Amino acid sequence: MDRALYIAATGARELMRRQDIQTNNLANALTPGFRAEIAAQRTAPVVGGAGLRTRAYAVESTPGADMSRGPMMATGRELDVAVQGDGWFAVRTADGSEAYTRSGSFQLSPEGTLVDTEGRQVLDANGEAIMLPLDAKVQVNTDGSISTVSDVDRVLAAQIGNLKLVNPPANSLERGADGLFRLRQGGIAPADADVRVAGGMLEGSNVNAVDTMVGMIAAARHYDVQIQLMQSTDKNQQAATQLLSVG
Repeated sequence: MDRALYIAATGARELMRRQDIQTNNLANALTPGFRAEIAAQRTAPVVGGAGLRTRAYAVESTPGADMSRGPMMATGRELDVAVQGDGWFAVRTADGSEAYTRSGSFQLSPEGTLVDTEGRQVLDANGEAIMLPLDAKVQVNTDGSISTVSDVDRVLAAQIGNLKLVNPPANSLERGADGLFRLRQGGIAPADADVRVAGGMLEGSNVNAVDTMVGMIAAARHYDVQIQLMQSTDKNQQAATQLLSVG
């Protein structure tokens, strides 16, 4: 059987994977702090057997995430926080490890623990959970410190917490299946005192919805081309079989 059939089938399979990546990006176009996943294809030569390498497989890969910043949106909500410039918030995952996110849409658990939208604990500079009074008005300052605020004159009363803000090199991070980022080599990133945040604001997703839709349409058309190649290969094989049977 002609190897072109397998090559085309591989191309169609990898284009379906690209569609999955782009669909996930588009689904998160409104998710605060989301970083678009990059989809890229590479050539993988066919290895094995004698002869020249006249054909190559197409393999879809995700070399990383788009680390460009998303738009800043003012919400006025006291527990909404956005990183200004480079940097990440630290949260504790279900297995107890530390991971990093740009999503600063925080809230209080019934016990007064500061958590993200998925219920994961937001960590302080010591890697511990942050506990806040349930009935107090708070303000997140630019250095990540959290202070109570007087109801009367909006004067800062006392510092009651401090967000852990980190800023590891972008190429040292990788996205996990849960959408959070971790150090490629493992371990914990140190707190960075130079990272600044803005309270009452959120960073939007950096997904470009129009470009993503165009990419999905292009991938669908390329998929059709691969299917047509498979059909043409099958017709050629049938014609060759008929010629051999006549002989």
